[in-house]
Amino acid sequence: MAAINAMEKKLAEYKCDTNEAICLKLVRFPEDLEDDSTTFHPEYSHQLFGDDEVAFGYKGLQIQLFCSAGNLTTLLNVKYTSKVTDTIDCVEPDDVESKIREIIPARSCSNTEDFVSLLEKEAKFKPFGSLIHTYSVHNEEAGEDITYQIYKAEMSCPGFQEYHERLQTFLMWFIETASFIDVDDERWDYFLIFEKYNKDGETLFATVGYMTVYNYYVYPDKTRPRVSQMLILPPFQGEGHGAQLLEAIHRYYLTAPKVLDITAEDPSESYIKLRDFVHAKLCQSLPSFSPDQLIQGFSHKMVEEVQEKLKINKKHARRVYEILRLHNTDMSDLEHAKAYRLEIKRRLVGPYKKNQRELAKMRKCLRPEELGNQMSQIDLKTQHEELEKSYQDLVEEYRRVLERLAQA
Repeated sequence: MAAINAMEKKLAEYKCDTNEAICLKLVRFPEDLEDDSTTFHPEYSHQLFGDDEVAFGYKGLQIQLFCSAGNLTTLLNVKYTSKVTDTIDCVEPDDVESKIREIIPARSCSNTEDFVSLLEKEAKFKPFGSLIHTYSVHNEEAGEDITYQIYKAEMSCPGFQEYHERLQTFLMWFIETASFIDVDDERWDYFLIFEKYNKDGETLFATVGYMTVYNYYVYPDKTRPRVSQMLILPPFQGEGHGAQLLEAIHRYYLTAPKVLDITAEDPSESYIKLRDFVHAKLCQSLPSFSPDQLIQGFSHKMVEEVQEKLKINKKHARRVYEILRLHNTDMSDLEHAKAYRLEIKRRLVGPYKKNQRELAKMRKCLRPEELGNQMSQIDLKTQHEELEKSYQDLVEEYRRVLERLAQA
């Protein structure tokens, strides 16, 4: 038993956290290769390395997955200080390189010198598709405004399919349920963000992030663009690029009369916060969302205006109304605060009323002992407490949106 425990302890030394072992980098200059400050790591690696996100068989494992900043030419290097086969017989390490190659293009580099030589061709790289929006962000460190551009690309653009193969690998590292899309389906739209920067007097472009949107058919002659994947690469996060991208696609689809509204597929909490901010920003200047209209309550006029002018559906319009109504409500005034609270709770109470209807049905068809079991699950006091908590949580979310809106 002691020998077995000793062996297990020895083998455990050869387990590596793959989220720490995988080193990602967007390379602009050859010196970036040795600059640890430009390295970032995945949030997820379970799709390749299992739920434990562990690679076995190495000490000091480092999986270098470096990409050129613009064209995303990829370099893969696997390094380690020791391997399990160096000290223990009949135990095989995981083939980590083969696992990584399952998701990166076959033409990726494995030689650093070849990769550096390809960096020189970055000056020839230009964004794909048509330019739909340009904006700037002030960089405190550089002391200057940096220009960014958003493009809409088609899979038919020369070189775009190969570029997209390289770009989509980042999804596996930063979206928990990521999957690759069917690029042969022509209903996909692709939106890309690039940074413009200078190198030796030339203007170059660096990839910042992207979004894929699927155009669903709506009977009889409409479409409903649905955001499927959205990713801002880590070096650019927290700079407002997601909001710029989402706002840009709203403005892009405004010109398409057959577009009904814009939705999202299984949105994350962070995406919902982003959408709240963008929708509130876009809606605050609409006549139907003026302070005098907000105080009168949610209206059909609001629904019509946001759908026609911004491609926002009724459910999201209601949420924007509640955010902007809070902005125009003096919550220190007890009467105004109560009116707002009741307005929100009337919407939130829907699921609880459904429970009451189900209880009424149960009274008619369940035996007393069965009804007692169900009654314990539908406790009115608990429901009131949950309703109040839902309201307080929602108001807190709305306040954060308003804080960001005030800074925009």
